[in-house]
Amino acid sequence: MVLLFILVLVGVMVLLKAALIFCVAPGKMTFEAKKTARIFFGLNCAHRGLHTENQQVAENSVSAFAAARKSNYGAEIDVQLSKDGKVVVFHDDNLKRVCGVDKRVCSMNWQELSELALFKTGERIALLSEVVEILGEMPVIVEIKSAGANNSRLCSETLKIMRSGGINWCMESFDPRICAWFRKNAPDVLRGQLSCRPRDFEGIPKPYAFLLGNLFCNFMSRPHFVAYRDYSRRPMLVCLCHAMKPMRVVWTVRPDSDIERCEKENDAVIFEYYEPKPRYK
Repeated sequence: MVLLFILVLVGVMVLLKAALIFCVAPGKMTFEAKKTARIFFGLNCAHRGLHTENQQVAENSVSAFAAARKSNYGAEIDVQLSKDGKVVVFHDDNLKRVCGVDKRVCSMNWQELSELALFKTGERIALLSEVVEILGEMPVIVEIKSAGANNSRLCSETLKIMRSGGINWCMESFDPRICAWFRKNAPDVLRGQLSCRPRDFEGIPKPYAFLLGNLFCNFMSRPHFVAYRDYSRRPMLVCLCHAMKPMRVVWTVRPDSDIERCEKENDAVIFEYYEPKPRYK
């Protein structure tokens, strides 16, 4: 009886381990994705462009991306949809922090958005198609914000614009459904799952934050890389995923971070408010 109990317990533990591995495992890269990964390996990528902490050079502005390109950095940019379906470069769901208007980006047409200033500078919200024109061959990480029912439209429009620009790019998202869309429809594009510790997610239910923060949804997205927030210690299941050797990206590294550790532990770094060497590997 005791032996049977032990065998059942061992079997349950084996099945549990297998289930955990299945859930958090990264995906295998296609040949094209491997080529892109080599471009980003050891690269410092300017978060929302090479913007300044005082926002005199505004985040996600044309000037910030031009500055990043001039300094030979990669860049990370954020995209979402306007009410009329234009792909705009903007981080927050709400316009209040950046533009002083308490409205959601998705509630305004492009014409209305184009008239808003970024942090009271001369910069305006840009279309992704406009930003692409100044990026050249600069490596770019495109963070695709969650658009709910419009996820597919945002993904397909972003893919069309980025492919038309001849840019070295990859995509990432907090929303595993967006990564899953690329897995199905554009497997050649290097894709990344963004995440952080469950307690650091804001505005989403705790059970969903637990799943995302522990990479349980990787079974949907099978990401080529995991972009995890800068912590000295990470959840056990994140470490399990890392043990399966996906590309590792860290965000957002700042002057008061342990920069040396971040560069040592990760294959690419998303940084802001300091100016490192373009490449550290």
